[in-house]
Amino acid sequence: MVIDIHAHVCAAPELYQWKAVQLSARGAHGFAPRKFSDDFVRDHPETKRNLRIMDSVGTDVQFLSPRPFQLMHAEKPLKMIEAWAVANHDYIAQQVRAFPNRFQGVCSPPQAAGEPVSAGLPELERCVKQLGFVGLLIDTDPGEGDNSTPTLADEYWYPLWEKMIELDVPGLIHSSGCKHGRETYSQHFISEESMAVLSLINSRVLVDFPKLKIIVAHGGGSIPYQIGRWQADHVMKGGGTVEQFNRRLRQLYFDTCLHSKKSLEMLLSVAGPENVLFGTENPGSGSAANPETGRSFDDIKPLIDSISSLSEAGRAKIFEENARRLFPRLAIPRAQEAVHASR
Repeated sequence: MVIDIHAHVCAAPELYQWKAVQLSARGAHGFAPRKFSDDFVRDHPETKRNLRIMDSVGTDVQFLSPRPFQLMHAEKPLKMIEAWAVANHDYIAQQVRAFPNRFQGVCSPPQAAGEPVSAGLPELERCVKQLGFVGLLIDTDPGEGDNSTPTLADEYWYPLWEKMIELDVPGLIHSSGCKHGRETYSQHFISEESMAVLSLINSRVLVDFPKLKIIVAHGGGSIPYQIGRWQADHVMKGGGTVEQFNRRLRQLYFDTCLHSKKSLEMLLSVAGPENVLFGTENPGSGSAANPETGRSFDDIKPLIDSISSLSEAGRAKIFEENARRLFPRLAIPRAQEAVHASR
């Protein structure tokens, strides 16, 4: 079975039209989240398109989360961000109910620059306990480039770590937009993911929360390409030994959303197949056609299949077993026949 742990909701345009009204009104008409019927969501062309794409690339299950660049965490007021998160999560929950053996839900707790991270915990708890979601996205920079939010090394984040452990859900590091500075949002992803890895390794977080399960999107940013520099920096600044750095790195997990065989080989050589999970973001920013292969860049399974140094056991870990180990709330039958029977 192939489980894609990094994908985003393909929603009806009406959901985003409601968001536009919210941005225009700023609460003048209240913040009641937009509701859709189950039939509307199940039968909508966007839902069907997502299933067709999954079938075309051999993906059995996708974990759906809100689209990060749409999260508007840098907007005001917080109640608008909360209403938008609820609307997204309810829509995803409807897709999961319609196709329970194809989709699983991942939430994005409402976050806002200048607000405590605890503001999003009630929605996280609702998604896990009431909607059956299996994990969450973590936006390391809700201010979208304004430098207002502490790094993951800071105790600002500790309430979130405590709640994640209590609920036993993994978090996928995935920033949102970038309104400030010189970066596009895709460039910002890489900056924030690199900073997240270094903040966690060079702090007490992984010591204070040894049961914390963190997955870093897009192959971990500049990890592993720059790992030698990060190891040297860790030692030079008195953080400890190279082995300590490597040991803490092995407490983190990474997805395969890299679009390049050589990059995937390097990631696997550093992290090992036991710490890498299949994730594609398909359909997303990698959906353009790769002229070398004729497939879209985010059709990543053939790249992994072509890595000769990877054993069949290693592929099984990446495609399925690591997801089952890290996401204990995942309730998908193992048998391939059970998946196809539900289609």
